[in-house]
Amino acid sequence: MLVAALSTGHMIGLAVTGAVFIAFALASSFLAPRRWPDFPGKNGLSVFIIVSIVLFLAMLTAVEVFGVESEPKAEAAAPAAKTIDVTESEFKIALPSLTSLAAGTYTFVVKNAGQVAHNLVVGTKSTPLIQPGGTAKLTVALAPGTTPVFCSVDGHRKLGMNTKITVA
Repeated sequence: MLVAALSTGHMIGLAVTGAVFIAFALASSFLAPRRWPDFPGKNGLSVFIIVSIVLFLAMLTAVEVFGVESEPKAEAAAPAAKTIDVTESEFKIALPSLTSLAAGTYTFVVKNAGQVAHNLVVGTKSTPLIQPGGTAKLTVALAPGTTPVFCSVDGHRKLGMNTKITVA
């Protein structure tokens, strides 16, 4: 369990609930039998079982409530991806004119306008096979340099479904 990943309030909540549970267990197994040798006795057994079950359920509830940490919003953590529309057909890839593409994260929205299935590979990432008339999205972080863009379906790259993107 990654206790360090929890907020301070959640750690305190788990610690308090755990401490109560442990204190009850230690008191009922070491202290009470010394004072009352027949502990919990005939009359106290039902109370002891009920208290044990309640504390056990409280501990399970505390783990469920305090052990869950809210996820930070992805939009706040990462800058928004810029969108590039791509159209594929036999046997070409149509990209908008990308005269000044800066390094960053881009989402390629790929439409297959052809009659056969295609995919799009940008660098090392790829869309799944896109059926005719279908679309797919591919989010890629582009670094400065030249990045290959192509269709990896057998033979399509050699037939002209091959281009490059230059990132400044």
